[in-house]
Amino acid sequence: MSIYLDRDSKVVVQGITGKMARFHTKDMLNYGTNVVAGVVPGKGGEKVEGVPVFNTVKEAVEATGANSSLIFVPPPAAADSIMEAADGGIRFAVCITDGIPAQDMIRVKRYMYRYPRERRMVLTGPNCAGTISPGKALLGIMPGHIFLEGNVGIIGRSGTLGYEAADQLKALGIGVSTSVGIGGDPINGSSFRDILEEFEKDPETDVICMIGEIGGPQEAEAADYIKQHVKKPVVAYVAGLTAPKGRTMGHAGAIISAFGESASEKVEILTAAGVTVAENPAVIGETIASVMK
Repeated sequence: MSIYLDRDSKVVVQGITGKMARFHTKDMLNYGTNVVAGVVPGKGGEKVEGVPVFNTVKEAVEATGANSSLIFVPPPAAADSIMEAADGGIRFAVCITDGIPAQDMIRVKRYMYRYPRERRMVLTGPNCAGTISPGKALLGIMPGHIFLEGNVGIIGRSGTLGYEAADQLKALGIGVSTSVGIGGDPINGSSFRDILEEFEKDPETDVICMIGEIGGPQEAEAADYIKQHVKKPVVAYVAGLTAPKGRTMGHAGAIISAFGESASEKVEILTAAGVTVAENPAVIGETIASVMK
């Protein structure tokens, strides 16, 4: 089993006529993902890699039954595209776009929930690598060949470290149920806590791997949730042990501004919650293997 994506997922690519969107649409099709439509206003009727293009998400959903979306739209229009996906009937969306203004994402977060807490759509990202359920579907920019099908769930703020973990696991003959990139921005669609809940419910995910980094409260919130609700083994790695306070490191959200946001503090909090923490990125795979024995 997997979370969010499976062989029956029908995918629409918003912004499909762009150069990078075309490239990754072809990659997803080659992987076996069921890409059924593209959406670009004013480009309805065209085709990209054999995929029909529609003017709106609503038209694409009505014509193809699409239920998932990959959003490859430039930052100024990305927030509107996310909300259009939710309004058009999409249930799961991945936003790759980097550089969406924080104020736009605040607007998206408010829109994503109906009163009191009914979620319109599950969103991962922005500024993420995507989501993959190995052997079933790929929604994003991940290199599918490094992911072996299996029973480890991966959640990562860093796409590159997510790839590293998957590649190490493959070398050890260990596979992945689903790998979810949540993105490195200060305001994102889904948190560690959200994905932890899904993996805890998934009967075919036996171990959960969290890849965090400096900045923000997400890892501390995840530790609290793990302590109270997660029964499965959790392995974590937190990037940024040498990062200086107050300096942004790569991701917009990776900046230490308060207690509990440094890598060392996050390691301490996670360890106290019963999480096994990998000492460095080179041993993520073997650390996961050690808790599976």
